[in-house]
Amino acid sequence: MKKLLLAAIALLFSATTAWAQSEGEVRKVDRDAQKITIKHGPLKNLDMPAMTMVFKVKDPALLERVKAGDKVKFQAENVGGALTVTEIAPTK
Repeated sequence: MKKLLLAAIALLFSATTAWAQSEGEVRKVDRDAQKITIKHGPLKNLDMPAMTMVFKVKDPALLERVKAGDKVKFQAENVGGALTVTEIAPTK
């Protein structure tokens, strides 16, 4: 029973993580301020419509993965009241 419960939790977590992923286009990368500006579609997990906005980044190393003009998939979360990109990767 315990293994079944753990498997169900893992499945739920992976579905939630995939659901929270959004798409957008990087407009600006500010490494000094550790922020990124993204024109994005709806952020369902944050109940936000499509717009262009500035996000903090969870880890400054994330900014090394992308540049202005890149199409990206990313995950944003509300971390202590600040909208924060926790994962980002360019798409093809």
